[in-house]
Parts: sequence; C-alpha cells; structure tokens
Amino acid sequence: MIEVNGLTKRYGDVPAVDDLSFTIRPGEVTGFLGPNGAGKSTTMRMVLGLDAPTAGTALVNGLPVAEQPAPLRAVGALLDAGALLPGRSGYHHLLALAAGNGLGRGRVAAVLEEVGLSGVARRAAGTYSLGMKQRLGIAAALLGDPPVLVLDEPLNGLDPEGIVWIRKLMRRMAAEGRAVLMSSHLMNEIELTVDHLVVIGRGRLIADTRMATFIAEHSDQEVVVRAPRAADLGRRLTQAGAGVRPDGENRLVVTGTGPAQIGALAAAGGIELHELTLRRTSLEQVFMELTQDSVEYSSEKDAA
Repeated sequence: MIEVNGLTKRYGDVPAVDDLSFTIRPGEVTGFLGPNGAGKSTTMRMVLGLDAPTAGTALVNGLPVAEQPAPLRAVGALLDAGALLPGRSGYHHLLALAAGNGLGRGRVAAVLEEVGLSGVARRAAGTYSLGMKQRLGIAAALLGDPPVLVLDEPLNGLDPEGIVWIRKLMRRMAAEGRAVLMSSHLMNEIELTVDHLVVIGRGRLIADTRMATFIAEHSDQEVVVRAPRAADLGRRLTQAGAGVRPDGENRLVVTGTGPAQIGALAAAGGIELHELTLRRTSLEQVFMELTQDSVEYSSEKDAA
C-alpha cells in the first residue's frame, strides 16, 4: 500500500505538488494521470524517496522507502528505462541491483525470463532497443518480488505485443494482491488496464475514484437509435422527457434515458428498431475536458 498525506513540493515559490493525499491499495491497478507538468513524476520520486518533500509524507507499507531495510523487496519502480550503464550487460545490471538487496542469481534469471530478455541478457544494455530497455527496467522493478509497483510510462517503446504483455502483467500483479501504480499518457491503455484513477493538475488532486465512476460522473450517456420510423420515435421520446437530435437518415442520438426505456417505448408504439447502441464518453474525452484548465503546455495556447 502507498499512503500519500499532505504531500507538498516547492521549488522556491513554485508548487510542483500541492497538499496531495491519496492511497494506492493492494489488489488494484491505479492509473496516475495528469497533463505534462502536473507533478506526477515529482510525486512518484517523493514516494520512492528520491526527492524530499517540502511537507507531508509518502509511506510504502507504513514506512518511508528510505527506512525500508531492503528497498527492492518493498517497492519496485520504473522511472527511467535509460538509467543504466551502457557497457554493462542486462544480466549484470540486474545482478548489481540484486547484490545490494540480498537477492541471488536465481532471481535475476527468473525476472529475465519473465520479461523475455533471457536470450539477450549477456549483451551490453547500451545496444538494446527502447522496447528492450523498457523490459529491462520492468525486470528491475520485479527483482525483489515486491508487494508494491510504481511504473512511470511503462508502455513507452513497446510494440503491440509488448503492450498486451505489460497490460496482462500488471493485471496479474494486482490479482496476486500487489498495489500497482502506473502513469501513462495512453488513455486507451489506461481504460483497458486500471481499476482506479488518481488524477492531478498543477500539483493538486482533481479526482480519486473508480474508473467507471470517473467516466460516469463526468460524461453524458448517449444512445444511438436507428429506425425506419425515426421521426415518430423521436416525438414519443421527446414527449417522455428525453433529449433527441437527428444524426443522419433514420438515426437519432438520445440523451436522458437508457436503451431499455427506449426499447420499451418503441415496442409500445409498434416501432421497429434497426440499431440501439449505448455510446459512452471515452476516458480520453473526460480527461481532456476535466484537465483543460490545468494544462501547462498547449499547442492551441502557443498558436493563439
């Protein structure tokens, strides 16, 4: 478990993180979202004990990471996949980390197998592709078999097979009872992978909620209906208090009611339906709308 309480980081008079509080629970994959400059990386660095907070606390299973007797056994992290010695092999990169945490060679071999790098483990890490370096970074995060994982943009550089693999890996880690915190700008992957969301902007908490709840609370549900007697159905829906707008020939977009109610109303009027589709707003749409006032760098602003 990760417990962040009143976490604050200031650089002079500029707050990078401002009185932030949230909890990352075991058994869940939590998505950590925010625009560029929102304070995500700074927050993760404070959680991992790499930056000292100006105020507040960040605890991993009740202790700061700096006080953990074997940090890799407490929390595994991927912040920068390129943070390695290019002349050292992937195997020896992991072996050096293992030695400092009382882990043996067998564990190094196991995580190399887990991430699919056993065949290139003796090659210099500097010759690895971006996707291979990312896998090596994930291997380092898994090395201590920790109950908590903190992954910053773990999908960077991965091909489609690698993206599916990391998605399944994170789901499996959570199913085993671990607390998984991942940051990513790939909203479609966040939507497919995470259970819970923590969203920040300008260093402050915007949302801390379940994925489904986040989308439902910040979006309007629409139902697409196609019927030969669309005009007749539209009048009936309007009389029932629904919002209706035409969307092409014999097609309506309906708000304020659900598919079951629309189907029942159509059946009562003897109206044949050719389509009845629930259309929900995507995570990306909700995120963009909710954080538009927290964006530090915007091409639209630059162009204005």
